[in-house]
Amino acid sequence: MKQALLILIFFTISLSTQSQTTSVEKSTFGVQTGFLGIWVHNESRLSNSIALRSEIGLDAGIWGNDIYDSYGFLLAPVITLEPRWYYNLNKRADKSRRTDGNSGNFVSIKTSYHPDWFIIANEDNINFISDISIIPTWGIRRHLGNHFTYEAGIGVGYVHYLEDFDRGILETSDVAVNLHLRIGYRF
Repeated sequence: MKQALLILIFFTISLSTQSQTTSVEKSTFGVQTGFLGIWVHNESRLSNSIALRSEIGLDAGIWGNDIYDSYGFLLAPVITLEPRWYYNLNKRADKSRRTDGNSGNFVSIKTSYHPDWFIIANEDNINFISDISIIPTWGIRRHLGNHFTYEAGIGVGYVHYLEDFDRGILETSDVAVNLHLRIGYRF
């Protein structure tokens, strides 16, 4: 009788866990860093598989010029809004893989604004031009332990410069690339 009861309980629990739909987290907050910057982010659930990521941070830039023998590094502020569709959460849950903290593959539309508030650079008199970029992106996020994350993504989109400048070879609009590899800490 005990064995039959245990089998019935086990069968009921396994059916109920398989019938549940995995969802993105209601809200997750963290800090990330990568080769080209540092960012603070929050993701808020919009639906079971869509989250809105808001982010503020410092994007880094590197440049070099052999004509003027000038090489440099700068950090500029960035504000980003990015709706993300985590398309494989149920599949990951079915395979008993982690989905906490929105661990999964995603497709997003990364919309970033670089304001001309300030820059941190190794040279003086650097002219920074504000821009807005919209980049469709594919990426993955995974967790290591309870709090550490890593994330990678790639995308190609559009950037529009908001100020007039001596165009030379540059235009007011151009192609933008999002290639990121980040590690982070989730609170």
